[in-house]
Amino acid sequence: MTQVSFQDLRRIADALASLRGKTVAAAIMRSDLRQLRVETADGTMMVLTVELDEGGRPRLEVDVVRQPDEAGRQLEVRFDAV
Repeated sequence: MTQVSFQDLRRIADALASLRGKTVAAAIMRSDLRQLRVETADGTMMVLTVELDEGGRPRLEVDVVRQPDEAGRQLEVRFDAV
């Protein structure tokens, strides 16, 4: 049985708690079953991914992306050809 660290569980629980009370608009699972993306009606997106660590053990990663509170200026980056 794979053990998960307390810090990882706390991080995952905090990410999931941020979605409490939101309406799920879509849930998409990758064909290889290694990633689940959940999109909410307000534009928040959560991605759950299973990755292998250095020892080959599975590790659960959770990322939550939120819409910015206010529209800001867009950053433009230009690359000069050498």
